[in-house]
Amino acid sequence: MSDGIPCMILRGGSSKGAYFLRDDLPRDPDARDSLLRRVMGSPDARQIDGIGGAHPLTSKVAIVSSASDDAADVDYLFLQVGVADDVVSDRQNCGNVLAGVGPFALERGLLTGPEHGECTVRIRMLNTDSIATARFAVLDGAPVYGGATAISGVPGTAAAIHLDFEGLAGGSTGALLPTGNVVDTVEGTACTLIDNGMPVAVLRADSLGVSGDETCAELEQDADLRAALEAIRLKAGELMGLGDVRETTVPKLTLVSPPSAGGHLSTRTFIPHRCHDAIGVLGAVSVATAALLEGSPAHACATAPGGDVVRLEHPTGCFDAVVEVDALADGGVQVSRAGIIRTARKLMDGTVFPRVDTER
Repeated sequence: MSDGIPCMILRGGSSKGAYFLRDDLPRDPDARDSLLRRVMGSPDARQIDGIGGAHPLTSKVAIVSSASDDAADVDYLFLQVGVADDVVSDRQNCGNVLAGVGPFALERGLLTGPEHGECTVRIRMLNTDSIATARFAVLDGAPVYGGATAISGVPGTAAAIHLDFEGLAGGSTGALLPTGNVVDTVEGTACTLIDNGMPVAVLRADSLGVSGDETCAELEQDADLRAALEAIRLKAGELMGLGDVRETTVPKLTLVSPPSAGGHLSTRTFIPHRCHDAIGVLGAVSVATAALLEGSPAHACATAPGGDVVRLEHPTGCFDAVVEVDALADGGVQVSRAGIIRTARKLMDGTVFPRVDTER
């Protein structure tokens, strides 16, 4: 690896990631993960010897290849690289990094788009074997990154990327509601355990003695709160069929409370041990879905959406998720539609040189 590896860094939504072609990385998962830790500079809280940004939101990797069949145009594997630990996890999707996959695939020649107008890319999300369709503007055959769309948590504006999802429900756990219940009592706390793109335990902030409008720093400094959340997460992981989740990044936890800034629901999300400065894309879709389920903690806190858009308030703004839920004859529910709008921007394209010394 002394000659380096081709790598593109893109901001996808409110995250930032290193994007690679699958053929440029080792096929063996252990060798690949070892390489990516050294690329990102992990394990080290500062990631000083790599390109990671010392935060889970900036220590992400997308691996992209031509699709394995005609159901999609490209395949996308997301990997969350630990910052201060040596964990590399494929247990979740990332909808923010997903926003950059279509433009990256076009830039790398994995597909041919129109010279001008709108490019449509069907993306298989390998983590959960589900499909997302991305639509974004192109000019002279290349992605357009500049535009007028603003998203919370990102300064300035950029070109809109429309993402529509198929088959999200139960991608990680096998069911939208893995326990079959809208509400479960977990460690004495009422929670909705839901998986509509991201396994999430959704619970009222006031059930744990906080208001839900605290800053991330204030919540992270509350040792009792963090201990209670981790106890809930470990039990929720078992109940959701995820097994022992001590070393994984799912399920996430979202504290909900009544809105105060014009949205439908206020959120504070742990991912799982740091408080998210915003909210993850697929986590937002899961939480928005929970807000539509009567009897859930989120539904009890939410103001009723006027249509199919659920606006979630978070520490740095708002996130709009388009979700439609239909009641089934057997009393269950089915998600008929899920979609969001993100932006992405190419930050760097070049060669990355991983550390080559023996890992600590």
